[in-house]
Amino acid sequence: MLKVAFSLRMALLIASFGAVLGAGVIFWLGLYKLLHSIQDALVPETINTKAIAAGVMGATDAFLFGVVLIIFAATITFGFALDLPERLAAHLPAWMKVKDISELKQTLVQVILIYLIVDFATDIAESETPLSWPALVKPLAVLLIAGSLWLFGGTHHREER
Repeated sequence: MLKVAFSLRMALLIASFGAVLGAGVIFWLGLYKLLHSIQDALVPETINTKAIAAGVMGATDAFLFGVVLIIFAATITFGFALDLPERLAAHLPAWMKVKDISELKQTLVQVILIYLIVDFATDIAESETPLSWPALVKPLAVLLIAGSLWLFGGTHHREER
């Protein structure tokens, strides 16, 4: 039984490592988009402000998603895969400490909300024409998800030390 438990912990560590690698790829993509937008901004004869703004918003979106992957990798590693001694665990930042899966799921829903908001702002920045009524699907989804999070008491508070 102990061997099975250790193999499950190893699976969690592998998943965390994969999330960190994925975050590296996403950060690289964000940097690429940002540098491309800077390059477009430095060419004065063909400045397209909407394309530059959309590129910067896309880079922000990528960086945000990369940060989320790192947060989840750290919380899974230090919350579920490793048992740190109390003196070491006390030095971890609050965002790396998670009590249970419920708290991790609430954090995921909150991050999805932020992602949808930034994605909608990017859609508005990229749009060349006025948005049609189907474009309201994302803001409506944000409202519904935020409402359900609020109804289920999704704002968790960390205990102060």
